Amino acid sequence: MAITDWPVDERPRERLLQKGAQSLSDAELLAIFLRVGVAGKSAVDVSRELLQGFGGLRALLTATRDQFCAYHGMGNAKYALLQAVLEMGRRHLAEEWQRGSCLDSPQRVRQYLSASLRDRCREVFAVIFLDNRHRVLKLEEMFSGTIDGATVHIREILKRALELNAAALIVAHNHPSGVAEPSSADLALTRRLETAMQLLELRLLDHFIVGDGEPLSLREQGGW
Repeated sequence: MAITDWPVDERPRERLLQKGAQSLSDAELLAIFLRVGVAGKSAVDVSRELLQGFGGLRALLTATRDQFCAYHGMGNAKYALLQAVLEMGRRHLAEEWQRGSCLDSPQRVRQYLSASLRDRCREVFAVIFLDNRHRVLKLEEMFSGTIDGATVHIREILKRALELNAAALIVAHNHPSGVAEPSSADLALTRRLETAMQLLELRLLDHFIVGDGEPLSLREQGGW
């Protein structure tokens, strides 16, 4: 039965408008995104099959184009739309942080970094620039690389900090492998960055590594 033939109060779109997006299951939310099903299957049916095939919503949202398009009824157009939706979500979150919000909780930092960096297929190095009251001036993804590394230029970080008149920084990068353990290169980079920042009277508050679980704070791990 097509979704349009369902009772009105059971249709995902109508339920979202009446009760909010939080009231819908993963399959129902995905069905709204897909809009239509395929021959003999409603959008909800297709959504359930996709979630089952990928093993959950997160795996689906981080699938490669080839993996996503391999499913019947999926294609480049839907994949492009999905990537656009994900990027809008990241940018919305970044804008919320760029309105002078004060970082008064390490957990707030973790939540943002996890949402922004956790599911990237390549390593990304991000910097949060702060004023002397630890209010956010800017969040920028400054460097990106391959699946196992990104080249970080300390000179560029310092130049940007001076341009923004920043007083302190929080830096972070993701490990696409999902394992949030610091490498010797991570620790060496952090030490070099802090030393360079001290010459300019800037403070390095923390370096987070983002993996599958809670982002790891090098500062809480005993520093570098």
